[in-house]
Amino acid sequence: MELKKQDKQIYSAITGEIKRQQEGMELIASENYVSRAVLEALGSVFTNKYSEGYPGKRYYGGQDFTDVVETLAIERAKKIFGAEHVNVQPHSGAPANMIAYNAVLQPGDTVLGMDLSHGGHLTHGHPLTLSAQIYNFVGYKTNQAGEIDYEQLEKLALKHKPKLILAGFSAYTRQLDYKKFQAIAKKVGAISMFDIAHIAGLIAGKAIENPVPYFDIVTTTTHKTLRGPRGGMIMCKQAFAKAIDKSAFPGFQGGPHMNNIAAKAVAFGEALKPTFKSYAKQVIKNAKILEIELTKRGFKLMFGGTDYHMVLVDVMGSKGVTGKQAEYALDEAGITVNKNMIPDDPRSPMDPSGIRIGVQAVTSRGMKEKEIKMIAGWIEEIIIAHNDKKMLTQIKKKVTAFCKKYPIYPKV
Repeated sequence: MELKKQDKQIYSAITGEIKRQQEGMELIASENYVSRAVLEALGSVFTNKYSEGYPGKRYYGGQDFTDVVETLAIERAKKIFGAEHVNVQPHSGAPANMIAYNAVLQPGDTVLGMDLSHGGHLTHGHPLTLSAQIYNFVGYKTNQAGEIDYEQLEKLALKHKPKLILAGFSAYTRQLDYKKFQAIAKKVGAISMFDIAHIAGLIAGKAIENPVPYFDIVTTTTHKTLRGPRGGMIMCKQAFAKAIDKSAFPGFQGGPHMNNIAAKAVAFGEALKPTFKSYAKQVIKNAKILEIELTKRGFKLMFGGTDYHMVLVDVMGSKGVTGKQAEYALDEAGITVNKNMIPDDPRSPMDPSGIRIGVQAVTSRGMKEKEIKMIAGWIEEIIIAHNDKKMLTQIKKKVTAFCKKYPIYPKV
């Protein structure tokens, strides 16, 4: 292996990460495992090639095969989501959102987006982000029942007259009413946009309804539940196609990462297979079991539960343990989650009241309802014993032995 010979430090870090992933349990809601084929495409010689422009309209020569892979990625994405137009060049989800904003907004225009503390995303208007410095974001929240209040959303839209109404989230766990979003946007003459980064794979696998026909613009990452490489994508109505493409290049990015686009094409091909539908449905089943099991153990779940792949748990309110303490203890025992704000959290983002837990990665490893029940039991044990190093070490041995039974890349 050339890397081992040339750079022992990087080789050691990579082998260490392989071991960590194999022996640990990944429950971060935004992570997953790609196939060997996706990894091969990502590490291919396409990384050597500059391809500014679009298929058939490049600025450099030698584009015979780059055009093939980008066209395949576009065609496959269109087939998966029923999209009128697709741009697969965004480097990730945040750039995809910025590209979309830039395509349809002017500096100072108003955007109605979901408040971060109620499940939204940084790029949906957090004051520390570049997008919030350029555009005027107004946040909407969930109600006491933990649901989006569409009447309040409509009142905000009528009051602020946004140019863009944005749906999407990073920690909200309930199914959105696409028709209501569309109707509110239409009523105030706003463009409708949905960031489906977290649920794209569930949509691709037909485990939940497809929102693409309802919205003017849909952005997404290609990792998370979609099980592709880390990257972004924009889908839109044909009326916005030219503006989106121009905003991506030359407006926001230079040359696309063709190795990444090749890997996206491979992942999209996998998402079109019947096995992916089975996977997406199992993710939903596993998440519901996790909801039931954690609730039985006295954990308070935000939004009353989940319709997707993840749950948001108030560990402070449930067990008197902060999100930071819970994340650290779980990590010590071989289970990786992330600390997370809960709605109107009185604590800081760096030490919030909650943790976010997703099941899509363990589902990729073949774990089903029985295994999820075991995981819920370990989560409870770990959080109760969060200060007991000896107990955490004992649980980690069990977690490691358990994970070895579910290899990320089985030998063939």
